[in-house]
Amino acid sequence: MLGPLLAEPRPPDAPARQRRDWVLVAVLMVAVLAEGLLRPDVPARVATVVMTLALVPALLWRRQRPLSTVAIVFGVSWIVPLFTGHQPALVSGAFVLLLAYALVRWGSGREIVAGATLILAKIAVSAVTGAITATDQIAGYLVMSVVFAVAAAMRYRSRLRVRELDQAKLLERERLARDLHDTVAHHVSAMAIRAQAGIAVSRTSPEGAVDALRVIEAEAVRALGEMRTMVRALRGGDPAELAPSPAVADVAGLAGPSPEGPEVEVQIDAGLGELPPAVGTAIYRLAQESVTNARRHARHATRISVRVSAGAGTVRLCVTDDGDGGGPRSGGFGLAGMRERAALLGGVCEAGPGEGRGWTVTAELPRGLA
Repeated sequence: MLGPLLAEPRPPDAPARQRRDWVLVAVLMVAVLAEGLLRPDVPARVATVVMTLALVPALLWRRQRPLSTVAIVFGVSWIVPLFTGHQPALVSGAFVLLLAYALVRWGSGREIVAGATLILAKIAVSAVTGAITATDQIAGYLVMSVVFAVAAAMRYRSRLRVRELDQAKLLERERLARDLHDTVAHHVSAMAIRAQAGIAVSRTSPEGAVDALRVIEAEAVRALGEMRTMVRALRGGDPAELAPSPAVADVAGLAGPSPEGPEVEVQIDAGLGELPPAVGTAIYRLAQESVTNARRHARHATRISVRVSAGAGTVRLCVTDDGDGGGPRSGGFGLAGMRERAALLGGVCEAGPGEGRGWTVTAELPRGLA
């Protein structure tokens, strides 16, 4: 049972010494002096006050050297009474609880075991030698148990927060990867296709080559703008949401003939109503990716059909083409990103050969998000 605890490393988020630590030490030293002056009934008052004043600065190293500070403070408070004949009786000496807390909160597993053993042994020996009563011994064990439990809870809570932050970072990287593929990669694909068309007609139709260059320029400008938006988001500057997100209505912009592939027909049924922005953006991105894939992979296709319809509490997207099959394969990031985007919103996305010819992509997303 001690194996996992002994293998526990120190938390990586231990804060450095701060100004408030110096303030804490100063306040405690004033409290020790005041208590020593105002309580003449303290046994071995001078020795107790001097010892406590000398030990208070150990708080400055409680996070960086938790076991060393515990060993020094509890060791000295264990040895000095052997010469004075009295246990320290200053209320301000309760600062040792902060060292016990720091031991469990910031120490490694081995340090925790060693330090806790030292603390509990000190209490036990004090009871055996008669320095404290059995009641004080039980109270000491209870107080230390509470301090250890609180420190362990805070340590676990901090670790949980780190894991949540790491998970959030991972999800953000996945989101940016999807957006990069869905936006910038779309424009790059369009530029590549248009460049191929321009090369093919350059000798017979220079005007066609110039038109291709204009399209490439426009796509490059859009790609650069979207990349700059992502870079601003990554650097913590203007959030990406400052740029309007595409919605279901923007799917209509995919319609029409295109020199990059077959003509696209778009049908958006009435009755969709107001959709959450995330759902509208997802429908557009799924349609955009499906159209791009059909233009790149559907052999001998003459038409791509995109339909967005409303269901019972859902919105449905269906993209089909009349090519010879051989649609996008499952190994690329495109389909994986589409399925993941739909799943994150509680929906599904499927792709496969259509009935008879071509390729079909269907997606169904809930119209309302919890």
